[in-house]
Amino acid sequence: MTITSEETTKDGNRGGEGKSSSSLVAAGILLSRLSGLVREGVFSNYFGTSLYADVFRAAVRMPNSLQNLLGEGTLSASFIPVYSELLEQGREEEAGKTAGAILGLLTAAAAALALIGIALAPVLVRILSPGFEGERRTLAIEAVRIIFPMTGFLVLAAWALGVLNSHRKFFLPYVAPVLWNGAMIATLFLLGGELSLNRLVIALCWGALVGGILQFAIQLPSVLRLERRLRPSFNLGLPPVREAVQNAGPAIVGRGVVQLSGYLDLILASLLAAGAVATIGYAQTLYMLPVSLFGMSVAAAELPELSRQRSGSTEELRARTVAGLERIAFYVVPSLVAFVALGDVIVAALYQRGEFERTDTLLVYFTLLGFSIGLIASTATRLFSSTFFALRDTRTPARFAILRVIIAGTLGFVLMVQFESLELLGVGPGVFGNITLEGRSLGAVGLATGSGIAAWVEWTMLRRRLRQRIGPVGARLPKVARMFAAGLAAACAGWGIRLLVEGLSPILQAAFILTAFGVVYFAVAALLGLAEARTLMSRVAAMARRKT
Repeated sequence: MTITSEETTKDGNRGGEGKSSSSLVAAGILLSRLSGLVREGVFSNYFGTSLYADVFRAAVRMPNSLQNLLGEGTLSASFIPVYSELLEQGREEEAGKTAGAILGLLTAAAAALALIGIALAPVLVRILSPGFEGERRTLAIEAVRIIFPMTGFLVLAAWALGVLNSHRKFFLPYVAPVLWNGAMIATLFLLGGELSLNRLVIALCWGALVGGILQFAIQLPSVLRLERRLRPSFNLGLPPVREAVQNAGPAIVGRGVVQLSGYLDLILASLLAAGAVATIGYAQTLYMLPVSLFGMSVAAAELPELSRQRSGSTEELRARTVAGLERIAFYVVPSLVAFVALGDVIVAALYQRGEFERTDTLLVYFTLLGFSIGLIASTATRLFSSTFFALRDTRTPARFAILRVIIAGTLGFVLMVQFESLELLGVGPGVFGNITLEGRSLGAVGLATGSGIAAWVEWTMLRRRLRQRIGPVGARLPKVARMFAAGLAAACAGWGIRLLVEGLSPILQAAFILTAFGVVYFAVAALLGLAEARTLMSRVAAMARRKT
């Protein structure tokens, strides 16, 4: 998180508006991520860290990367700022034509890429998962061919999200992925006891495709109600469309290098022992939860408002950015503390069952620690990027994303090689239990650590450049210090409860420990004068009074 000592200006009305919008985004993302965690729990029960888990992780990563390339990230940089400004200026007819042209272009691009993916599946698997041989390779090719058409529907779902967000409709587009997760959960529950693992992983790919269709379909009626002038086209003659397409170029480059980083991780992990790809996937799911809930929610809610204020003073942009950073920090700081102090408890509660054993829990936990090095930086850069997008600058975030990828790839490879040769023996009792990881690869931990370090490089560059554009930006140092103090107090409470509930199931342990952690964090934060905690506790007290 950007940390400075500068005071910021306050705008209570706009701040309240931003909090309301980001709360809706966060609520939608929370439900989506919770359904994703349920999906991961069911998935781990059937596949553990087996080669079949590797196959699905690798197969779904390829089309998802295309969705990220053309979807929400690119649209946030190019389409939403232009479309939001047209709506703010009352140019509804032009806004409708712009949305229709972008829809037509995205549909054509997504369809073409999906067809290419189906045709070139063997080549893609060979390039992106070179360590896959035999059954892993055969299944991965079949899985990629099923999942690739899902890309088009997820890209269209991201376009619908852009339209709805620009109209200040936040909850539906961010809760829609629940249907994607639900389709896969239903597939596993219905067929998990009927099919062999090699057939079950293919059935899961079909479930993912159905879920992608549902994710777009549930948003379409709302889009059509809000944008009655919508007519799909390929009209590049409209100035707003040309501007969006021009801005999309650097955004696609930026997203592309980020996806390249993900592919590089996949390639390197596929060269490690079986299960490394799945280990990274499990850890990333947890790591991305606070990034999505707090970083992306605030960034997504602020982007339309920042875009509407582009012609105003830079002080307004700076004030909104600083307020957003402080809202992000209040939740990300305890997330970081919880991952470090209690991460194995969280991993065990979500995954430790069936084929997923205690040693798998520790491997995922150590990998999560590597990613968490960059947690604060990654969440802050989401809002930094949104501010640049509102300024119609997509090139700066793209350039720094390239630098981040280069550093992450280089460090990840070096650390992967070093960590691969390490073995943890006899992890002591009273900390993680009397567990030995002898013979288990720690290469995934090295990859994650490289990624975490690189996040801080991107953060530093973005903050410096944004400071030059709009002035000092950052959460105030004394306030962040109080957040860490509350987080450490919460961690101590969590460990105290942990000693009392030892012997219970992982889920019950997590329920008691994390409840204590959360209660103590908010209580201590309120005592230390953090307004976010006091506001939340006042709301809880008011709700309790109404019920009595």
